[in-house]
Order: sequence, then C-alpha cells, then structure tokens
Amino acid sequence: MRKFLVKVNNQQFEVELEELKSTQKIESPSINKPSKSFSSGNGPVQSPSAGGEKIISPMPGSILKVNIKVGDLVKKGQVLLVLEAMKMENEITAPVDGKIKEVKVEQGLCITAGEVMVIIE
Repeated sequence: MRKFLVKVNNQQFEVELEELKSTQKIESPSINKPSKSFSSGNGPVQSPSAGGEKIISPMPGSILKVNIKVGDLVKKGQVLLVLEAMKMENEITAPVDGKIKEVKVEQGLCITAGEVMVIIE
C-alpha cells in the first residue's frame, strides 16, 4: 500500500492505494442513481423548521444548473439543481412539495459541504 495526499476543492484527503498485479480482477463499485432526494449521510440534509425545509450541500462542488427560482412551486422528487463534484453530476431533488422560499446558490458557484443551497416552504 502507498499513501497519497489528494486535494479536492481545497480539502485535503489521505488515501491509500494498492498496486494490483495484472492477474487480479479489478471490480468497480456499483453506483445507484437516487430516484428521489438524497437521504442523510448520502446527500442533502433537510432540516424542517419554522424557516422552511433547508436543502444542504452533501459535498463540496460547483453548481452546474439551477432549475428553480424564488416563488416556484415544486413537487417532491423534482430536480432543483445539479451539483458537480469529483467530475460527477449530482441531481439535487426536492424532498417535499412546496414553494421555493430562497435560492442561495447560482450557476458556477463553488460551495462547501453543509452549505444551505435552497429553502422550501
């Protein structure tokens, strides 16, 4: 095993890599695209409060698309925006039906994990 330091969006991670022999089978993990909003641990954390349903960034990345604006009515599962992280596009969906109260991001903006992106009332 060899250790490397990897920097992604100004965050540093220590990773260990193992060199595989040519006879070893390489398996890539299966990735399931979420059909609805991300659940806690894998995506935005929704915080029901008097201020509305907060959609929190699950990871650092940049906003590729914003499909909503303040005042829009959205349905549960509707794609609100697209977040690019580690060269992958992640659809951020509405966890509930509601009206967009606040949009705190815009296309091209780089955000950190845990940042509030949208508030739905």
